[in-house]
Amino acid sequence: MWSRILSPRVIGRTGFCWRSLFTMQLKTSEFQCLFNDGLNGLAEVFEKHQHELRIAGGAVRDLLSGKRPEDVDFATTATPEEMKRMFQSAGIRMINNKGEKHGTITARLHNENFEVTTLRVDVETDGRHAEVEFTTDWQKDAERRDLTINSMFLGLDGTLYDYFKGYEDLKNRKVRFVGSAAQRIQEDYLRILRYFRFYGRVALEPDDHEPETLVAIRENSRGLASISGERIWVELKKMVVSNHAAHLLELMYSLGLVQYMGLPADGNVEEMKRVWQNAKEHSPKPMTILAALFHCPEEVEKMDIRLKVSREEKTLALFLVKYRRELCKNEDEPDTLKPFTDFIIDSRELDSQSKVCELLKYQGEEKLLTELRRWSIPRFPVSGHDLRRMGVTSGKEIGATLQKLRDIWKKSRYQMDKEELLSYIKT
Repeated sequence: MWSRILSPRVIGRTGFCWRSLFTMQLKTSEFQCLFNDGLNGLAEVFEKHQHELRIAGGAVRDLLSGKRPEDVDFATTATPEEMKRMFQSAGIRMINNKGEKHGTITARLHNENFEVTTLRVDVETDGRHAEVEFTTDWQKDAERRDLTINSMFLGLDGTLYDYFKGYEDLKNRKVRFVGSAAQRIQEDYLRILRYFRFYGRVALEPDDHEPETLVAIRENSRGLASISGERIWVELKKMVVSNHAAHLLELMYSLGLVQYMGLPADGNVEEMKRVWQNAKEHSPKPMTILAALFHCPEEVEKMDIRLKVSREEKTLALFLVKYRRELCKNEDEPDTLKPFTDFIIDSRELDSQSKVCELLKYQGEEKLLTELRRWSIPRFPVSGHDLRRMGVTSGKEIGATLQKLRDIWKKSRYQMDKEELLSYIKT
Protein backbone atom coordinates (compact mmCIF):
# COMPACT_ATOMS: atom_id res chain seq x y z
CA MET A 1 0.00 0.00 0.00
CA TRP A 2 1.35 3.41 -1.02
CA SER A 3 0.36 6.88 0.06
CA ARG A 4 1.77 10.38 0.09
CA ILE A 5 1.06 12.72 2.99
CA LEU A 6 1.34 16.42 2.21
CA SER A 7 3.01 18.52 4.88
CA PRO A 8 3.66 22.27 5.23
CA ARG A 9 6.57 23.77 3.32
CA VAL A 10 9.64 23.32 5.50
CA ILE A 11 13.04 24.95 5.09
CA GLY A 12 15.46 22.96 7.22
CA ARG A 13 19.14 23.28 8.03
CA THR A 14 19.86 21.57 4.77
CA GLY A 15 18.83 24.65 2.81
CA PHE A 16 16.42 22.58 0.73
CA CYS A 17 12.65 22.80 0.60
CA TRP A 18 10.64 19.61 0.98
CA ARG A 19 6.89 19.72 0.60
CA SER A 20 5.88 16.15 1.30
CA LEU A 21 6.42 13.14 3.49
CA PHE A 22 6.31 9.89 1.59
CA THR A 23 4.85 6.87 3.36
CA MET A 24 4.16 3.28 2.42
CA GLN A 25 3.29 0.11 4.27
CA LEU A 26 5.88 -2.64 4.67
CA LYS A 27 4.73 -6.16 5.53
CA THR A 28 7.61 -8.37 4.36
CA SER A 29 8.71 -11.58 6.05
CA GLU A 30 12.07 -9.97 6.88
CA PHE A 31 10.23 -7.25 8.79
CA GLN A 32 7.89 -9.65 10.58
CA CYS A 33 10.84 -11.81 11.70
CA LEU A 34 12.14 -8.94 13.83
CA PHE A 35 9.26 -9.26 16.27
CA ASN A 36 10.57 -11.60 18.94
CA ASP A 37 9.84 -11.50 22.68
CA GLY A 38 12.46 -8.80 23.21
CA LEU A 39 11.14 -6.36 20.62
CA ASN A 40 7.52 -6.99 21.58
CA GLY A 41 8.41 -6.25 25.21
CA LEU A 42 10.23 -3.06 24.22
CA ALA A 43 7.29 -1.90 22.13
CA GLU A 44 4.88 -2.46 25.03
CA VAL A 45 6.93 -0.23 27.32
CA PHE A 46 6.95 2.68 24.86
CA GLU A 47 3.27 2.25 24.04
CA LYS A 48 2.36 2.23 27.71
CA HIS A 49 4.14 5.54 28.27
CA GLN A 50 2.85 7.01 24.99
CA HIS A 51 6.22 7.62 23.35
CA GLU A 52 6.80 6.86 19.67
CA LEU A 53 9.33 4.18 18.77
CA ARG A 54 10.56 3.55 15.23
CA ILE A 55 13.30 1.59 13.51
CA ALA A 56 15.96 3.96 12.17
CA GLY A 57 18.82 4.25 9.72
CA GLY A 58 20.53 1.32 8.05
CA ALA A 59 18.05 -1.30 9.22
CA VAL A 60 15.29 0.48 7.31
CA ARG A 61 17.44 0.55 4.19
CA ASP A 62 18.14 -3.18 4.48
CA LEU A 63 14.49 -4.08 5.04
CA LEU A 64 13.44 -2.07 1.99
CA SER A 65 16.08 -3.95 0.00
CA GLY A 66 14.60 -7.30 1.04
CA LYS A 67 17.37 -8.09 3.53
CA ARG A 68 17.08 -8.94 7.20
CA PRO A 69 19.32 -6.44 9.01
CA GLU A 70 22.12 -7.69 11.25
CA ASP A 71 21.73 -4.73 13.60
CA VAL A 72 18.56 -2.81 14.33
CA ASP A 73 18.69 0.66 15.87
CA PHE A 74 15.67 2.51 17.20
CA ALA A 75 14.70 6.16 17.53
CA THR A 76 12.17 7.67 19.91
CA THR A 77 10.57 10.87 21.06
CA ALA A 78 11.37 9.97 24.69
CA THR A 79 14.38 11.67 26.29
CA PRO A 80 17.13 9.59 27.91
CA GLU A 81 15.79 10.47 31.38
CA GLU A 82 12.29 9.43 30.38
CA MET A 83 13.61 6.16 28.97
CA LYS A 84 15.53 5.40 32.16
CA ARG A 85 12.43 5.95 34.28
CA MET A 86 10.36 3.79 31.92
CA PHE A 87 12.85 0.92 31.95
CA GLN A 88 13.39 1.10 35.71
CA SER A 89 9.67 0.96 36.40
CA ALA A 90 9.37 -2.06 34.09
CA GLY A 91 12.33 -3.81 35.73
CA ILE A 92 14.35 -3.72 32.52
CA ARG A 93 18.11 -3.77 32.86
CA MET A 94 20.12 -1.01 31.16
CA ILE A 95 23.75 -1.44 30.08
CA ASN A 96 26.58 0.62 28.58
CA ASN A 97 25.71 4.22 29.48
CA LYS A 98 28.49 5.67 27.27
CA GLY A 99 25.99 6.76 24.64
CA GLU A 100 23.67 8.62 27.03
CA LYS A 101 25.31 11.99 26.30
CA HIS A 102 24.15 11.66 22.70
CA GLY A 103 20.77 10.29 23.64
CA THR A 104 21.32 6.52 23.41
CA ILE A 105 20.07 4.12 26.07
CA THR A 106 20.71 0.39 25.72
CA ALA A 107 18.03 -1.86 27.22
CA ARG A 108 18.43 -5.61 27.66
CA LEU A 109 15.32 -7.74 27.23
CA HIS A 110 15.19 -11.51 26.79
CA ASN A 111 18.99 -11.75 26.44
CA GLU A 112 19.07 -9.20 23.64
CA ASN A 113 20.33 -5.61 23.59
CA PHE A 114 18.22 -2.81 22.10
CA GLU A 115 19.82 0.58 21.40
CA VAL A 116 17.25 3.36 21.49
CA THR A 117 18.24 6.95 20.70
CA THR A 118 16.29 10.12 21.34
CA LEU A 119 15.52 12.25 18.28
CA ARG A 120 18.09 15.04 18.09
CA VAL A 121 19.53 17.89 16.10
CA ASP A 122 23.21 18.81 15.84
CA VAL A 123 23.52 22.33 17.24
CA GLU A 124 27.30 22.55 16.86
CA THR A 125 29.79 20.42 14.93
CA ASP A 126 33.55 20.55 14.36
CA GLY A 127 33.90 17.96 11.61
CA ARG A 128 34.42 15.12 14.08
CA HIS A 129 32.05 15.56 17.02
CA ALA A 130 28.65 17.14 17.49
CA GLU A 131 26.87 18.87 20.33
CA VAL A 132 23.29 17.67 20.21
CA GLU A 133 19.92 18.93 21.34
CA PHE A 134 16.95 16.61 21.79
CA THR A 135 13.75 17.08 19.81
CA THR A 136 10.43 15.39 19.14
CA ASP A 137 10.47 16.34 15.44
CA TRP A 138 11.18 13.32 13.26
CA GLN A 139 12.00 15.41 10.19
CA LYS A 140 14.64 17.44 12.04
CA ASP A 141 16.34 14.21 13.09
CA ALA A 142 16.22 12.97 9.49
CA GLU A 143 17.79 16.25 8.30
CA ARG A 144 20.97 15.70 10.31
CA ARG A 145 21.67 12.25 8.83
CA ASP A 146 24.26 11.73 6.11
CA LEU A 147 22.60 10.06 3.11
CA THR A 148 18.98 10.01 1.96
CA ILE A 149 18.96 6.20 2.01
CA ASN A 150 19.95 6.31 5.69
CA SER A 151 17.46 8.99 6.73
CA MET A 152 14.24 6.94 6.78
CA PHE A 153 12.24 5.59 9.73
CA LEU A 154 10.00 2.56 9.96
CA GLY A 155 7.15 2.37 12.44
CA LEU A 156 6.52 -0.89 14.23
CA ASP A 157 3.23 -1.13 12.36
CA GLY A 158 5.18 -1.23 9.08
CA THR A 159 4.71 2.43 8.09
CA LEU A 160 7.68 3.95 6.29
CA TYR A 161 8.43 7.64 7.00
CA ASP A 162 10.62 9.10 4.27
CA TYR A 163 11.29 12.86 4.32
CA PHE A 164 14.07 13.15 1.71
CA LYS A 165 13.20 10.74 -1.10
CA GLY A 166 15.41 8.03 0.35
CA TYR A 167 13.20 5.21 -0.89
CA GLU A 168 13.17 6.64 -4.41
CA ASP A 169 16.97 6.88 -4.35
CA LEU A 170 17.23 3.32 -3.04
CA LYS A 171 15.01 2.00 -5.84
CA ASN A 172 17.02 3.94 -8.42
CA ARG A 173 20.32 2.85 -6.81
CA LYS A 174 21.38 6.45 -6.19
CA VAL A 175 23.60 7.63 -3.33
CA ARG A 176 22.95 11.24 -2.35
CA PHE A 177 23.61 13.37 0.69
CA VAL A 178 20.66 14.83 2.56
CA GLY A 179 20.46 18.40 1.27
CA SER A 180 23.82 20.11 0.83
CA ALA A 181 26.66 17.63 0.38
CA ALA A 182 29.25 20.19 1.54
CA GLN A 183 27.32 20.92 4.74
CA ARG A 184 26.80 17.25 5.57
CA ILE A 185 30.51 16.58 5.03
CA GLN A 186 31.64 19.54 7.12
CA GLU A 187 29.56 18.23 10.03
CA ASP A 188 31.62 15.01 9.99
CA TYR A 189 34.38 14.54 7.43
CA LEU A 190 34.18 10.76 7.77
CA ARG A 191 31.01 11.04 5.68
CA ILE A 192 33.28 11.30 2.64
CA LEU A 193 34.27 7.67 3.13
CA ARG A 194 30.76 6.64 4.11
CA TYR A 195 29.61 8.01 0.77
CA PHE A 196 32.07 5.76 -1.07
CA ARG A 197 31.21 2.74 1.08
CA PHE A 198 27.49 3.02 0.43
CA TYR A 199 28.09 3.79 -3.22
CA GLY A 200 29.80 0.40 -3.46
CA ARG A 201 26.82 -1.26 -1.80
CA VAL A 202 23.98 0.47 -3.63
CA ALA A 203 24.98 1.86 -7.04
CA LEU A 204 24.62 -0.25 -10.18
CA GLU A 205 27.16 1.62 -12.30
CA PRO A 206 30.74 2.33 -11.23
CA ASP A 207 30.74 5.98 -12.32
CA ASP A 208 27.28 7.42 -11.74
CA HIS A 209 28.18 10.14 -9.23
CA GLU A 210 26.53 13.52 -9.12
CA PRO A 211 29.18 16.09 -10.18
CA GLU A 212 28.32 18.46 -7.33
CA THR A 213 28.89 15.65 -4.82
CA LEU A 214 32.41 15.01 -6.12
CA VAL A 215 33.14 18.76 -6.06
CA ALA A 216 32.07 18.92 -2.41
CA ILE A 217 34.26 15.91 -1.58
CA ARG A 218 37.31 17.38 -3.32
CA GLU A 219 36.90 20.77 -1.66
CA ASN A 220 36.60 19.22 1.79
CA SER A 221 39.16 16.44 1.44
CA ARG A 222 41.57 18.09 3.87
CA GLY A 223 39.06 17.47 6.65
CA LEU A 224 39.97 13.77 6.64
CA ALA A 225 43.26 14.73 8.29
CA SER A 226 41.37 15.43 11.51
CA ILE A 227 39.64 12.03 11.56
CA SER A 228 41.23 9.23 13.59
CA GLY A 229 42.90 6.44 11.67
CA GLU A 230 40.75 3.83 13.37
CA ARG A 231 37.54 5.44 12.07
CA ILE A 232 39.00 5.78 8.57
CA TRP A 233 40.05 2.13 8.52
CA VAL A 234 36.59 0.91 9.56
CA GLU A 235 35.08 2.60 6.50
CA LEU A 236 37.93 1.92 4.09
CA LYS A 237 38.14 -1.82 4.65
CA LYS A 238 34.39 -2.19 4.04
CA MET A 239 34.62 -0.15 0.86
CA VAL A 240 37.55 -2.03 -0.74
CA VAL A 241 35.65 -5.33 -0.79
CA SER A 242 32.41 -3.82 -2.13
CA ASN A 243 31.23 -3.44 -5.70
CA HIS A 244 33.16 -0.91 -7.81
CA ALA A 245 36.04 -0.90 -5.28
CA ALA A 246 38.74 -0.43 -7.92
CA HIS A 247 36.89 2.52 -9.46
CA LEU A 248 36.27 4.06 -6.04
CA LEU A 249 39.90 3.78 -4.96
CA GLU A 250 41.03 5.28 -8.26
CA LEU A 251 38.53 8.09 -7.73
CA MET A 252 39.89 8.72 -4.22
CA TYR A 253 43.31 9.23 -5.79
CA SER A 254 41.98 11.65 -8.39
CA LEU A 255 40.11 13.65 -5.73
CA GLY A 256 43.22 14.01 -3.57
CA LEU A 257 41.96 12.02 -0.56
CA VAL A 258 44.68 9.41 -0.06
CA GLN A 259 47.32 11.77 1.32
CA TYR A 260 45.13 12.11 4.44
CA MET A 261 44.42 8.38 4.74
CA GLY A 262 47.85 6.80 5.06
CA LEU A 263 47.91 5.37 1.53
CA PRO A 264 50.94 6.00 -0.71
CA ALA A 265 50.65 9.21 -2.72
CA ASP A 266 51.94 7.44 -5.86
CA GLY A 267 50.15 4.16 -5.20
CA ASN A 268 50.19 1.60 -8.00
CA VAL A 269 46.58 2.14 -9.08
CA GLU A 270 46.87 0.00 -12.22
CA GLU A 271 48.19 -2.93 -10.18
CA MET A 272 45.34 -2.47 -7.69
CA LYS A 273 42.76 -2.52 -10.49
CA ARG A 274 44.28 -5.74 -11.86
CA VAL A 275 44.34 -7.40 -8.44
CA TRP A 276 40.76 -6.39 -7.70
CA GLN A 277 39.67 -7.89 -11.01
CA ASN A 278 41.53 -11.11 -10.13
CA ALA A 279 40.25 -11.40 -6.59
CA LYS A 280 36.77 -9.89 -6.46
CA GLU A 281 34.92 -13.19 -6.93
CA HIS A 282 36.91 -14.95 -4.20
CA SER A 283 36.14 -12.90 -1.08
CA PRO A 284 39.53 -11.20 -0.74
CA LYS A 285 40.53 -9.63 2.54
CA PRO A 286 40.63 -5.82 2.39
CA MET A 287 44.40 -5.76 2.76
CA THR A 288 44.82 -8.05 -0.24
CA ILE A 289 43.38 -5.30 -2.46
CA LEU A 290 45.20 -2.43 -0.74
CA ALA A 291 48.57 -4.23 -0.79
CA ALA A 292 48.67 -3.73 -4.55
CA LEU A 293 49.06 0.02 -3.99
CA PHE A 294 52.28 -0.37 -1.97
CA HIS A 295 55.69 -0.34 -3.67
CA CYS A 296 57.74 -1.32 -0.62
CA PRO A 297 57.46 -2.39 3.05
CA GLU A 298 58.14 1.17 4.23
CA GLU A 299 54.82 2.29 2.73
CA VAL A 300 53.05 -0.45 4.70
CA GLU A 301 54.66 0.87 7.88
CA LYS A 302 53.48 4.43 7.13
CA MET A 303 49.96 3.15 6.48
CA ASP A 304 49.97 1.32 9.81
CA ILE A 305 51.08 4.44 11.69
CA ARG A 306 48.12 6.37 10.26
CA LEU A 307 45.37 3.73 10.28
CA LYS A 308 46.50 1.54 13.20
CA VAL A 309 45.45 -1.68 11.49
CA SER A 310 45.57 -4.99 13.33
CA ARG A 311 48.80 -7.00 13.56
CA GLU A 312 47.28 -9.68 11.32
CA GLU A 313 46.35 -7.11 8.66
CA LYS A 314 49.79 -5.51 8.72
CA THR A 315 51.65 -8.82 8.45
CA LEU A 316 49.44 -9.85 5.52
CA ALA A 317 50.29 -6.61 3.70
CA LEU A 318 54.02 -7.12 4.32
CA PHE A 319 53.76 -10.75 3.18
CA LEU A 320 52.03 -9.83 -0.08
CA VAL A 321 54.43 -7.00 -0.87
CA LYS A 322 57.40 -9.32 -0.30
CA TYR A 323 56.18 -12.50 -2.00
CA ARG A 324 53.82 -11.33 -4.79
CA ARG A 325 56.63 -11.75 -7.36
CA GLU A 326 58.99 -14.03 -5.43
CA LEU A 327 56.53 -16.85 -4.66
CA CYS A 328 54.71 -17.97 -7.80
CA LYS A 329 53.86 -21.08 -9.77
CA ASN A 330 56.61 -23.09 -11.42
CA GLU A 331 56.62 -22.40 -15.15
CA ASP A 332 57.80 -25.96 -15.80
CA GLU A 333 54.87 -27.34 -13.82
CA PRO A 334 52.23 -24.55 -13.93
CA ASP A 335 49.41 -26.73 -12.60
CA THR A 336 51.14 -27.81 -9.41
CA LEU A 337 50.82 -26.29 -5.97
CA LYS A 338 54.26 -27.45 -4.94
CA PRO A 339 56.02 -24.04 -4.61
CA PHE A 340 53.18 -22.84 -2.39
CA THR A 341 52.83 -25.97 -0.28
CA ASP A 342 56.59 -26.15 0.20
CA PHE A 343 56.51 -22.57 1.44
CA ILE A 344 53.73 -23.41 3.92
CA ILE A 345 55.62 -26.50 5.14
CA ASP A 346 58.82 -24.47 5.65
CA SER A 347 57.18 -21.49 7.33
CA ARG A 348 55.51 -23.56 10.05
CA GLU A 349 53.30 -20.59 10.93
CA LEU A 350 49.67 -21.22 11.85
CA ASP A 351 48.32 -18.67 9.36
CA SER A 352 50.69 -19.41 6.48
CA GLN A 353 48.08 -21.28 4.43
CA SER A 354 45.62 -18.41 4.82
CA LYS A 355 48.27 -15.92 3.66
CA VAL A 356 49.16 -18.02 0.63
CA CYS A 357 45.46 -18.23 -0.28
CA GLU A 358 45.35 -14.42 -0.30
CA LEU A 359 48.51 -14.40 -2.45
CA LEU A 360 46.83 -16.69 -5.01
CA LYS A 361 43.82 -14.36 -5.07
CA TYR A 362 46.21 -11.45 -5.63
CA GLN A 363 47.91 -13.30 -8.50
CA GLY A 364 44.65 -14.45 -10.07
CA GLU A 365 45.51 -18.15 -9.75
CA GLU A 366 41.93 -19.38 -9.46
CA LYS A 367 42.62 -23.08 -10.10
CA LEU A 368 45.51 -23.25 -7.63
CA LEU A 369 43.45 -21.36 -5.05
CA THR A 370 40.68 -23.97 -5.27
CA GLU A 371 43.23 -26.77 -4.81
CA LEU A 372 44.97 -25.09 -1.88
CA ARG A 373 41.68 -24.57 -0.06
CA ARG A 374 41.15 -28.35 -0.20
CA TRP A 375 44.73 -29.19 0.80
CA SER A 376 45.51 -30.22 4.36
CA ILE A 377 48.98 -29.57 5.74
CA PRO A 378 50.69 -32.99 6.11
CA ARG A 379 52.65 -33.80 9.24
CA PHE A 380 56.40 -34.31 8.88
CA PRO A 381 56.83 -37.86 10.26
CA VAL A 382 60.33 -37.57 11.78
CA SER A 383 61.22 -35.87 15.08
CA GLY A 384 64.42 -35.11 16.98
CA HIS A 385 63.52 -37.94 19.35
CA ASP A 386 63.68 -40.39 16.44
CA LEU A 387 67.20 -39.21 15.59
CA ARG A 388 68.41 -39.49 19.18
CA ARG A 389 67.29 -43.11 19.27
CA MET A 390 69.51 -43.66 16.25
CA GLY A 391 72.53 -42.16 18.02
CA VAL A 392 72.46 -38.61 16.70
CA THR A 393 73.06 -36.57 19.87
CA SER A 394 74.41 -33.17 18.84
CA GLY A 395 71.67 -30.53 18.75
CA LYS A 396 73.28 -28.85 15.76
CA GLU A 397 73.53 -32.16 13.92
CA ILE A 398 69.92 -33.04 14.73
CA GLY A 399 68.73 -29.75 13.27
CA ALA A 400 70.76 -30.15 10.08
CA THR A 401 69.65 -33.75 9.64
CA LEU A 402 66.00 -32.92 10.14
CA GLN A 403 66.27 -30.22 7.47
CA LYS A 404 67.87 -32.64 5.00
CA LEU A 405 65.15 -35.21 5.65
CA ARG A 406 62.49 -32.52 5.30
CA ASP A 407 63.89 -31.60 1.86
CA ILE A 408 63.80 -35.26 0.81
CA TRP A 409 60.23 -35.55 2.11
CA LYS A 410 59.16 -32.47 0.15
CA LYS A 411 60.66 -33.88 -3.08
CA SER A 412 58.53 -36.98 -2.55
CA ARG A 413 55.49 -34.66 -2.41
CA TYR A 414 55.16 -35.50 1.30
CA GLN A 415 54.57 -39.21 0.58
CA MET A 416 57.57 -40.84 2.32
CA ASP A 417 56.90 -42.27 5.77
CA LYS A 418 59.16 -42.33 8.83
CA GLU A 419 60.92 -45.60 8.05
CA GLU A 420 61.72 -44.56 4.49
CA LEU A 421 63.19 -41.29 5.67
CA LEU A 422 65.21 -42.82 8.52
CA SER A 423 66.67 -45.30 6.08
CA TYR A 424 68.69 -42.43 4.62
CA ILE A 425 70.45 -42.03 7.97
CA LYS A 426 71.24 -45.74 8.15
CA THR A 427 72.67 -45.57 4.66
